[in-house]
Amino acid sequence: MQRLRMRRLWGVVPLLLAAAALPYAACAQQSTPATSPSTSAPAKPKPKPDAKPDATAPKPAAPAAAKPASPAAAVAGGAQPKLLGQYGMWGAYTAAPGGKKICFVLAKPSSSDTNPPNRPRNPVYIFISSRPADKVSNEVSLVVGYPFKPGYEANAQIGANSFPLYTQQDGAWIKNAAEEAKMVEAMRGGDTAVVKGLSAKGTQSTDTFALKGIAQALDRAGQECK
Repeated sequence: MQRLRMRRLWGVVPLLLAAAALPYAACAQQSTPATSPSTSAPAKPKPKPDAKPDATAPKPAAPAAAKPASPAAAVAGGAQPKLLGQYGMWGAYTAAPGGKKICFVLAKPSSSDTNPPNRPRNPVYIFISSRPADKVSNEVSLVVGYPFKPGYEANAQIGANSFPLYTQQDGAWIKNAAEEAKMVEAMRGGDTAVVKGLSAKGTQSTDTFALKGIAQALDRAGQECK
């Protein structure tokens, strides 16, 4: 069961990274002010050339191809995720890698701490995914930005509820799959989810995820993957 979860997580990591870039790219585009026609300077007429260009002169090199604006443009198989809606820290997405529909919600931590402090990490995410073709609903997964200590059991604290997490490499899943629905319900009604882990190099981490908006994001994703 845990190996199956690992394959599921690492199979959608490109989607996760692409989805994480979408809201911020959209915000950046919206925040760019448009130039008002009334205030823009009038275009100057182009000067006429004095002579015809030399046909023997070398042609300028073609401009290099522009890089994609976000990882979404480079997702394998054309499975570019679509943002369904942003609710607080939580985005709701859908994609169809290999023709199989996936719906998921995704968030970054609202705060992260390490001990010793300021240890470098890759981006951290928590996401809850549904795959109707695989009969998977609301599966909780985390990517923590570093390899866990082998055999280490992480923990997610949501209010008075504590959920042990199975770990492998940089991924984590709820240890007892029978409690997954309980964990999702706790997240729906909670304020924060606090995930504590230990890296292979001995760094302790505490990541706090704000849960405001998760219920709306889950409902929106659920509408797409009924």
